[in-house]
Amino acid sequence: MRQFVIIGHDAPTTPDFSLDDLAGAAGRLDVLCRCVSAAVFLSHDIREDVRVHLVLGDEYTVTVDSETVRRLNPDERSTAALIRTALEEREEAIGHIPVETSPGISLTRRGFEGTLEDVATAGTVVQLHADGDPAVDATPPTGPVFVLSDHRDFTDEEQDLLDDAADQRLSLGPQPLHANHAITVAHNFLDTDGYRSDE
Repeated sequence: MRQFVIIGHDAPTTPDFSLDDLAGAAGRLDVLCRCVSAAVFLSHDIREDVRVHLVLGDEYTVTVDSETVRRLNPDERSTAALIRTALEEREEAIGHIPVETSPGISLTRRGFEGTLEDVATAGTVVQLHADGDPAVDATPPTGPVFVLSDHRDFTDEEQDLLDDAADQRLSLGPQPLHANHAITVAHNFLDTDGYRSDE
């Protein structure tokens, strides 16, 4: 299982946002939607055993499970519509118990700390950060849980939580990457471990 946790600092926590302005009035929800696509989709296919956790405003977490998700398309607008549907059910989320809002998509009433504690029990927590150790020198982790921030840096509080929880801090290259591009590179890092041509 590969998991990705993406913190949406300005992401909406209610469904009262327009699908026509994801980069503005919806708090850069466009970034999170691109992260979902990068994590879940292959060319003409969907990856198996991937979960994406979108932390929205440190209040809710929307989880997309590639094994069971339905009606997910690689465009930002339709992904945002599924997130909006999840937020419409936010009153049904009690504590940390998830509510399935559509096939393969669930919502929990917890922010970054609760989500991080949960995923840390099931895998190797890896913070992706420009100042981390070069990934090319690292052994790909077992059951990786990659943690990224959206267009903003981790806050001091988030960094403190990661300092306690992260097993590794990796950099994917010398240049800073958008979060969705970092997810693609992280997948490639895992996909190519031990890769050899058949020829």
